Formats: sequence, structure tokens, C-alpha cells
Amino acid sequence: MTISEFKMPDVGEGLTEAEILKWYVQPGDTVTDGQVVCEVETAKAAVELPIPFDGVVHALLFEEGVTVDVGQVIISVRTAGDEAPAEAVAAATASAEAEPEAPVARQPVLVGYGVSTASTKRRPRKAPQPAVAAQNGTGVAQPAPAAAVAAPAAVLPAQNGTAGGSGAKALAKPPVRKLAKDLGIDLAAVVATGDGGVVTREDVHAAAAAALTPQAVAPAPVAPAPAAAPAASQAQAPVPAGTAARETRIPVKGVRKVTAQAMVGSAFTAPHVTEFITFDVTRTMKLVQELKADPDLAGLRINPLLLIAKAVLVAVRRNPEVNASWDEAAQEIVLKHYVNLGIAAATPRGLIVPNIKDAHAKTLPELSEALSALVGTAREGKTSPSDMQNGTLTLTNVGVFGVDTGTPILNPGESAILAVGAIKLQPWVHKGKVKARQVTTLALSFDHRLIDGELGSRFLADIAAVLEHPRRLITWS
Repeated sequence: MTISEFKMPDVGEGLTEAEILKWYVQPGDTVTDGQVVCEVETAKAAVELPIPFDGVVHALLFEEGVTVDVGQVIISVRTAGDEAPAEAVAAATASAEAEPEAPVARQPVLVGYGVSTASTKRRPRKAPQPAVAAQNGTGVAQPAPAAAVAAPAAVLPAQNGTAGGSGAKALAKPPVRKLAKDLGIDLAAVVATGDGGVVTREDVHAAAAAALTPQAVAPAPVAPAPAAAPAASQAQAPVPAGTAARETRIPVKGVRKVTAQAMVGSAFTAPHVTEFITFDVTRTMKLVQELKADPDLAGLRINPLLLIAKAVLVAVRRNPEVNASWDEAAQEIVLKHYVNLGIAAATPRGLIVPNIKDAHAKTLPELSEALSALVGTAREGKTSPSDMQNGTLTLTNVGVFGVDTGTPILNPGESAILAVGAIKLQPWVHKGKVKARQVTTLALSFDHRLIDGELGSRFLADIAAVLEHPRRLITWS
């Protein structure tokens, strides 16, 4: 039989690591070429990974929640002609010895993504907690520190003077070191049988076989912690209610980490200006109700945000200079003749801003369908990196939280962002009398390098004018 290994693939955007969010398979499950086996989260978005071969899952090398570098083996599969699980390691060893010690080339496994040729520079990371292998029922075999693995006497004797844990660097050829790294074996804990105390491939496979037996894994001894240790431990993860802890530390990673970096870069790179306008949207709210009752729009999601998005597109047509970006390297303003309209979405993994491609060319029904698909995908955590690229303008609806307005920060590379406040019944002068009218406030933040006060004011006023008198959706289009 053959043990095939699937490594964390390159998922584009120059990313070097990803967190395993969920496994869809367990040891013993049958998998086929192209089947999704797990979901991972990169710094951009959640991505499902398909496996590139047929077989039976042998072991999962990392648990859910662990961050893995690109190129590390995350799952092994028994392929063509496999035998019983108990014989897997021995057969894999024999097969490996029959092959030349040549590094295995990385293969692209995601459609549309290539293979990075440059090696990635890894940052220090806390080692993941050891987990038992597939045979003991947990279904996860994970690399563990040497101190946490108590190998049987046949693996760690001091026959040749190279006992594991001695601190001396093990002697091994590069291919053997790579094999040990891929299998998660600490070379310092392997008995060397080669000439001059050199660790061979069979030594590594023997250590891997021992590590895969239930008896080979023993609980790591818990050393007494110093007085300050409890506080430090509690600071690593959310603390259950009822404890006396005064602080909780939450690791910043994935989408939240990249969003934080992007917001800092945007806030201190693009000179922000924010303008506000408060106006009567009663006619727009009536139009929303009429469109909901229109049989031609049956099945579509009709809401105020849809008409606000359409109003923004009309205002862009009247003020095309707002739809631009700043090229710092070339010292040029790049006018965009298309609108990729971003919609800020709050998700459990953090704020993301996917965008509707070529929104300017869509009819109202098409815009409704695109908006519904975008929001639904974001809520499910399935937004792809490509959906968040090349945005030109963004809408953020803070009104859903009952907030009147805000001063939003630009999405990096974009020229403007419009915050939509809550729509509320308020006293308003209408036709010379004070009446209860539907009123809202819009806040437009823009890059002052691209948009001066006059242009920004005209753009914001046009958006308000369309929403105040929605017939302009026709007369201004």
C-alpha cells in the first residue's frame, strides 16, 4: 500500500499560513479526488480544500484551530492497494525505501491558484498540543514536543551514544530531515543505526510507527507552575464566567488581524475627510413597499439598502471623478470606468468587505440578486479572496444597529465609503408644516488626495437628492 500526503497548499495572495477551521473527514473515511476534506481560514477569507487523490483517510496531522504553514502535511491517505491500518506503517516504510531520496515537488490543488516558488519565512509560534493518532479513537495524529512522547525501549535506547533528548544535534541527510519534518518526528528522539551515528530513513519510519501505537503516547508530565503561571495561562484564552480573572487576552489572527492592519494603514496613509447630510427619505420608503408588492420583482430581496446602492451608482455617473484610486509609485490618479461596489459585512470572523463586480452595469433586479448573494455568502463565511479584491467604493450600513451615523475609515485602495444611518420617524418640516417623516443621516468619508471638498459635497448631495425624490433614479439615469 501507499501512504499519500496532502500538504497545506498555496491559496494565493502571497499568504504563508492558514488556520484549520473544520475537518469534514475522519480516519477511516473514504475520500475521492476533488472531495473537500477541510475548511481553512487565511488572512483573507475561509477556503475549502479539496484532496487530489482517492483513498482512505489514514490520519489527520493537525487539530481544528491550529495554524499551519503552507507546505506542511495536514492529512495522510492510504491509496491504491492499501492493506489493514495495522500494517500501514510497515508497508509505507518498504515503499519509501524503494524510491530515490528526492524532494517531492509541491502540486497546486486549488483551481486558479499557482504554486509559490519562493520559500516562506516562518514566524515563531507556540507548538500545538499533542494529540493521539487515528488508532486510539481520536482520529488526529499531531506532531508533539519530544518531552511529551514516551517512546518504547526499542526506540530510545542509548546503544549508540545518541540517546534522544541529549541536546546534541542528530546527524542526518537533508532528505531524511525533510522526511522527519513531514512526519512530525523529532530527530533528537530517533535511534540512529547508520554508520557513524547517522539517522536513516528506516530509523525515521520506525519512530513514526512507534508514535502511531497507542502505547507510544503517554500524558505529558505536568510540572509545578510558579506563582505567576496561573495568570499567564488565563491570559491565553477567554476565561469562563465566575472566575476571578480581571483580564482576558484574545489572539488576533486571520481576517481580524488583516483588517486591523489595513485600517491602520488606511487611516494613516489616506487623508480622510467626512461630510454628513440629514434628509427625508419618506418617498424612498414608500417606493420600497411598492416594489415589494410588484409581481415582476417577486422573490427578490427589496430593502432600503438596495435603493441606496442604486442611488450611489447614479451619483457616480453624475460625478465620475469620485470613482478613482491613488497610485503612489507612479504619482498618478487612476480613474475607474467601472464600479465594484463594496458592502461591509460583520461576520463572526471579523469585518469583511466583498464587492459587487461591475455594479454600474446591473439593473435593479440584478443588483438585488447580487446583493443577496454577497450578504448570504459572507454570513456563511464562504467569501473568497477574489470577492474582496479591486473594490472602488464601499457602503456600510450602521443603521441596522440603531446608530445614526459615524465616520467610517476607507477600505484600502478605495476613494470613498458611505455610512448609512438608522431610518427613524422624526419631526420634519414638510410643505410648510411639521410632520412625522422618515429621516436618515448619511456620512461620506473620502480620500482628500482624490476628492476635494466641492466634488465630495456634490456627490453626497446627489445621493441624498435621489433618495429624497426617488423618481430621479429614472430622470438622472
